[in-house]
Amino acid sequence: MRGWHRPLTANAAAMFALALASAVGVFADDRLLLGESVWLKPLKFGFAMGVYGLTLAWLLSRLRKGRRLGWWLGTVFAVAGLLDVGAVVYAAAHGTVSHFNANPDPVARTVRTVFNIGVLPLLLTTLVIAVLVLIQRTGDRALTVALRAGLGLAVAGMVVAVWLSNGAGPRTVADAGGHPVSMTGGHGIGDPDGNGMALTHWSTTGGDLRVPHFVGLHGIQVLLLVAAVLGLLAARRGRLRDERVRARLTGVAAFGYTGVFALLTWQAARGQSVIHPDRPTALAFAVLAVTTMTAAVLVVVTLRVAPAAWSQAGTTTASRSSRRTSTSCDCSSRPGRSPTRTASPDSSAFTAGSHSGG
Repeated sequence: MRGWHRPLTANAAAMFALALASAVGVFADDRLLLGESVWLKPLKFGFAMGVYGLTLAWLLSRLRKGRRLGWWLGTVFAVAGLLDVGAVVYAAAHGTVSHFNANPDPVARTVRTVFNIGVLPLLLTTLVIAVLVLIQRTGDRALTVALRAGLGLAVAGMVVAVWLSNGAGPRTVADAGGHPVSMTGGHGIGDPDGNGMALTHWSTTGGDLRVPHFVGLHGIQVLLLVAAVLGLLAARRGRLRDERVRARLTGVAAFGYTGVFALLTWQAARGQSVIHPDRPTALAFAVLAVTTMTAAVLVVVTLRVAPAAWSQAGTTTASRSSRRTSTSCDCSSRPGRSPTRTASPDSSAFTAGSHSGG
């Protein structure tokens, strides 16, 4: 981790420390806010931001183009993330609501000010980092597909979070001390502050845009895991040693995951709980599952039907690598030239495993 983005790594360490401290607070502090411990929200925010920040810290260390710009973007993200989560902790310590709080008291005004400063940089930096990844390869093809799709999903998940503010009208709730809190906006549709699910407290009585927000934000970790598993399997499964096959399977996984994100957003926008899908929602998920599985099978079947073609492609790649090696050796013998290192034809599986492992 020495070469990873240091501000983001420090941010992740602080977020994980916050999550641990908040976990202690859940049991040590008996105050409740909207039916849950006042420290549960900081716990969830700290863990989620820590995982995402650590992923970005690793990713930015792999950029080949725009490394300086990437470093500054990561630093802005680290600072903005610290401010936003700090505002959540500040509100929790005072036993009041952080998001959608329209009260005129100093705590609510401070939290609103911090959110106004910190939320937009998180979205914009993620968007620009996604563009940087889009214009270059940061590893083998499967890893590149996972990163591009994952960052795109993260941006979409943050856009959904911005949409949260328009999900509900004005209302009044009670803080941990029983004092009234004026609320404008909310994460729920149909039931603005509905909850019921264990730990996540996602709504069981209406639509909840926190569901697609969570799924989109952490899509990059899921797709990186898919690429990593395929890279590990490549050492045992000869058919997976071709990085084009792994890239296609990762692309299928990205397609399916994006479909899940879109359907969850559609479901929440209709005021429907994630655990109570109606017939159109269930049918849409079934069609998505069948389509995704069919695409994955087609990738494997195409590979089995034409093994000679894949073998020939691998031979061609090896031949090109051999010619590049020969050319590099010839050039290195010229005065003023330094020897050039090239990858061996059999290094694709190792490369996939090392890239996927971070």
